[in-house]
Amino acid sequence: MKQQPVVIFRFKLGKGESIGPAALRTLWERASQCTNVSVGRQSIGADGAKPIYSLYASQPLGDLSQVERRLLDLLEASRLTAAMMLTPH
Repeated sequence: MKQQPVVIFRFKLGKGESIGPAALRTLWERASQCTNVSVGRQSIGADGAKPIYSLYASQPLGDLSQVERRLLDLLEASRLTAAMMLTPH
């Protein structure tokens, strides 16, 4: 039976910052070191101006603290500021 993807990380970017789905997927593949991943974006707020980005995977990713560090480093290298949000694991 195929595992359903689950949210591994959620984050917001700094004011005025954005990332497209293809770039985010590439960044997430590099951070997670696997290709079986997906990404999502949900707009919140009255004007929908506050997107929350979600990163999904359907397989164990190993040490999540290392994955998170790679993710934050890659976002920083892309000149993006991320505020991580709690996700249930």
